[in-house]
Amino acid sequence: MTNSLDKKNKSAKRRPYNIKDRKEKDAAYRTLIRPELADELYDKILHKIVVQKKYRDPNYSAKELAKELETNTRYLSAVVNSRFGMNYSNLLNEYRIKEALHLLKDKRYGDLTIEQVSAKVGFANRQSFYAAFYKNLGETPNNYRKRHEQK
Repeated sequence: MTNSLDKKNKSAKRRPYNIKDRKEKDAAYRTLIRPELADELYDKILHKIVVQKKYRDPNYSAKELAKELETNTRYLSAVVNSRFGMNYSNLLNEYRIKEALHLLKDKRYGDLTIEQVSAKVGFANRQSFYAAFYKNLGETPNNYRKRHEQK
């Protein structure tokens, strides 16, 4: 009998979409980055991801970005972590979610399904879109859209 109660308590504590709390890691190499070089790389990362909208490509990897910026993934990762305060995939997802918010609110895109919005902003699949959206906003894309349609 205790086992079934334990299972119920554990499942009640689970967070939707398998979202886990972020673990803080202290990587020594982050402090070894020269600030001027980190600033320069920060600007280049922003240009590639935001200005060129590389976040829309679901297959755009940190390895590909590092290659384009003529650096290595470890250094790129350290700069993303120190300058943006998050990892590479969270950085891409942040910009994807920002664009998705616009598309979900804008009446001109009201005919797009949630899956189409997800694909348009660069998510590889519906599940990863829902998980990232819920993690950032605490609600599903459907609920967000419905809430803004009422306004």
